[in-house]
Amino acid sequence: MNKILLLLNILITINSFSQTVLIDSLKQEGWNKSGKVTFLVNQTAFSNWTSGGENSIAGALALDYNLNYNRNGWSWDTKMIGAFGINKNSDSKFAKKTDDRIEINSLVGKNFTKELSYSSFVNFKTQFSKGHKYSTSSSGLEDRVETTRFFSPAYLQLGVGVYWKKNNDFWVNMAPVTGRLIIANRKFTTNLEEGEEYFGISKGNNFRFELGASLTGFYKFELIENVILEQRLSLYSDYLQNAENIDIDYTISAFMKVNDYLSTSLIIQCMYDDNAIKRVQLREVFGLAVTLDLLEIPNLISKI
Repeated sequence: MNKILLLLNILITINSFSQTVLIDSLKQEGWNKSGKVTFLVNQTAFSNWTSGGENSIAGALALDYNLNYNRNGWSWDTKMIGAFGINKNSDSKFAKKTDDRIEINSLVGKNFTKELSYSSFVNFKTQFSKGHKYSTSSSGLEDRVETTRFFSPAYLQLGVGVYWKKNNDFWVNMAPVTGRLIIANRKFTTNLEEGEEYFGISKGNNFRFELGASLTGFYKFELIENVILEQRLSLYSDYLQNAENIDIDYTISAFMKVNDYLSTSLIIQCMYDDNAIKRVQLREVFGLAVTLDLLEIPNLISKI
């Protein structure tokens, strides 16, 4: 765990001091809206290819919407993320997910200095569809077992603390008092073995309450011309049980612009949550993306 935290700290520190933030620190009064929808596609095909290979096609759709308000020292920042991706290989009878998440983060702050505010936040995370664990049966057939679904698990966090905000592209929120509720369908907890847990939820229950501390941060900047790098970091420690086991969710996304609508996209996500699995989880997605500004979509439709 210490090595993971050190690596994340190095990555954030190097990027923080080596680049210039895109947007000026002056805050715009009133409402400010922004968002994008991205479609990522990846495909491979083989025919009589002697060195081997399998046909595959993958696609992912992501929605990222931001709503910001600033007036008289008050700020209200809301981010909504929805993403779903799927992959189908020719040698598998099942289509498998490459991404699946719903996240809403809303934070209200009242400043007491130029860049520091008292804050209160709510965060909600779950997924759209069922998740499965895949295996091969004794007969050699591919099989799967359902492990997750919509609202199983779901995470709801509420906390109070201090919010440091340079601008909409660079901020950190520290909440030393954070309550977290983990929710799941009893389908996944009824048949647990004694002492076994489902995302921290014990046998026969459908929720788990935690009280701890959280830290979240976001940083977006132009790495080089036409290459945008985004970093999201979320840390959580439960005071009530194993406070030293810090949950980590770190995502770094790189977007290289080809033209107004096309870009290449690289997303790497690193997670650690010992309630889910006592190992580091990694996810990487790379491909050609079609990206549209949500606020420009009505204008594009009118031109068709």
